[in-house]
Amino acid sequence: MGTLIDDAASVEFHAFFERHYAELSRLAALLTGEADAADDLAADALLALWHRWDRVRAADHPVAYARGVVANLARTRIRSAVRERRRVALFWSQREERVENPDVAGVVDVREALRRLPFRKRACVVLRHAFDLSEKDTALALGVSVGTVKSQTSKGMAELQRLLGTAEVPRRMHATVGRPGKPAGEDTGRDG
Repeated sequence: MGTLIDDAASVEFHAFFERHYAELSRLAALLTGEADAADDLAADALLALWHRWDRVRAADHPVAYARGVVANLARTRIRSAVRERRRVALFWSQREERVENPDVAGVVDVREALRRLPFRKRACVVLRHAFDLSEKDTALALGVSVGTVKSQTSKGMAELQRLLGTAEVPRRMHATVGRPGKPAGEDTGRDG
């Protein structure tokens, strides 16, 4: 059961939503250049406004506040897209590596051990050892500090060594990459 105040706030928010949703969606589309994502950004902004509705409705210009939320969400989306493009560029800019006579059982073991690592540790280990990225490039690709890369790589390698029971993880890591577009176990060393 809602109170009279909650019901009044709900009705007021619903009216605000109906009046401004389309405008906020257009704003998101123009800011991001992504018409498909605009409705989602507008909806996310309005959800955030609902959670702070007492503050928003008390503001001098609630619509301006809403536009600011959309702009911030759009900025975050754009930054995320830029980081993702950088990550993709880093992955694809690496030279093609071929593994002749891969140790298929070793590849399976390393991949299984990698799956058991938390994402950040796994990403740091793979970028540093399988793709031979520097700490700085790894930090850039993941959007974290160089110190985070150092600590997560160290912890990830220690965990891999424990899981695999070996100190030769970096050497075996290259076999997990194989040729781009092919799992390492399928890499025959021939073009084709």
